[in-house]
Amino acid sequence: MYVTVNGIELYYEVHGDGPALIMMHGNGEDHTIFDRALFYLEKHFKVYLLDSRGHGSSSPVGEYHYSDMVEDIYDFITTLEIEDPIIYGFSDGGIVALMFAMKYPGIASRLIVSGANTRPSTIKGMWMTRFVQRFRHDPKVEMMLREPDITADDLSTIDIPVLVTAGSRDCISRDDTDFIVSNLPKGKLCILQRHDHSSYIIHSTDIADVILTELKPSAVGR
Repeated sequence: MYVTVNGIELYYEVHGDGPALIMMHGNGEDHTIFDRALFYLEKHFKVYLLDSRGHGSSSPVGEYHYSDMVEDIYDFITTLEIEDPIIYGFSDGGIVALMFAMKYPGIASRLIVSGANTRPSTIKGMWMTRFVQRFRHDPKVEMMLREPDITADDLSTIDIPVLVTAGSRDCISRDDTDFIVSNLPKGKLCILQRHDHSSYIIHSTDIADVILTELKPSAVGR
């Protein structure tokens, strides 16, 4: 299905029934990364899977900014009249989720963010990404090299429960992950041992376990 938001066409799918759970993927991916987790999550939630702007089946764009994606999500929620959504975001999706809650308090009921960072310098190996970008000139990568810039004061404005997850071998520095959690009034940390940035999320059921444990303890074990 498609919906017009913020001047673009956003592709989305809806599965299951129950409390609203919006799931946002990372840079260069689409909603299908959650295919295996969806099998379990749709039994407990009304799951909204999105392709972010310029990804998957959504409208192509010439340049990318997290702030534009925040507006996309705001329009998506208000246009579809989704009440008290839980927002899950992976990597870029996690950044957008945090920025959304900062700008639009009182809309999301809680957040779960995986592998989010507050600034480009906290991504390990960023020097290699910068080197490759000199030849590729990918606008998606350009955004990742320049954004975001999230401060402690920004994080302190998020007054809903936020679960922050990361892999023990994540490319996001542990200091930055700890920085996010320590500055959230209702932040909680979950480190996935022996996992990297995406191994517990992309085409994995592990992220379903994390979400169900956090939101529906009685559903653990599916």
